Amino acid sequence: MHTVVALYHFAKVPDPQAVQAPLKALCDEVGLKGILLIAAEGINGTIAGPRSGIDAVLANIRALPGFADLEWKESSAQDKPFKRMKVRLKREIVTMGQPDVDPTCAVGRYVEPEDWNAFVSQPDVAVIDTRNSYEVSIGTFEGAIDPGTRTFGQFPAWWEENAERFHNKKIAMFCTGGIRCEKSTGYLIGQGVEEVYHLKGGILKYLETVPAEESLWRGDCFVFDERVSVGHGLVEGQHTLCRACGRPLDEAERNHPAYEKGVQCEHCVDEYTDKARARFRQRQQQMDQEAARLSAVAAE
Repeated sequence: MHTVVALYHFAKVPDPQAVQAPLKALCDEVGLKGILLIAAEGINGTIAGPRSGIDAVLANIRALPGFADLEWKESSAQDKPFKRMKVRLKREIVTMGQPDVDPTCAVGRYVEPEDWNAFVSQPDVAVIDTRNSYEVSIGTFEGAIDPGTRTFGQFPAWWEENAERFHNKKIAMFCTGGIRCEKSTGYLIGQGVEEVYHLKGGILKYLETVPAEESLWRGDCFVFDERVSVGHGLVEGQHTLCRACGRPLDEAERNHPAYEKGVQCEHCVDEYTDKARARFRQRQQQMDQEAARLSAVAAE
């Protein structure tokens, strides 16, 4: 069993490049896989591996100036959720394209997971899902508004077009782990919205905290690793990933006539050329061969 940790923290990083190499070296040394993004505004990512390695890397990050209050969400995975370890430098740790939005200065008011149901059930509260449309497609909160965005960077434009819909409403926002809401609520505050709230710890914390029988969540939650989705109690879901377009697929979509593992699904069957599909097919064959090799080694 592998421990999986999703983390983010906004704090000033004067020299991201100076943090990158030592952090990557430590992750490799303690056997972690995953991805960490470092920018001048903070650190974001998901890592997985042995408990001792997770603890060592978390301690290292928390020792950085400004990161003592780092929080994270833990879950587990039967199989390795990542194949390699990447530590990358970025302009933003979550890309919104709004350089003036600084979550260290202004964010919405937090709503604890155990208080979320009562809060969003109020008639003067509008609930907005800040995630991408392919994430929303497999699960969201009952009654939540889906902006239909393909990327987080499209959210500001959507808000500008729809702001009048939310006149005299409290805005409650949520995302997977909370990081996108740190920026989206900060953005709305900058747009003059007075009452902005967001789910503390995101969907993952809610699914971990709130019993299924009391939950307003419907479906699974998309996660950015090989598990693809999780449900209540952060139990792995039944979705797999279309390796061509990156959309999550349920059993019915995998049984669709257009589906070919690693090559295409019903959603992207018309999005790629024959040449691209031939490349995807070759990649899938290589992946299958490697999986068979590893299985044979494990059986010896």
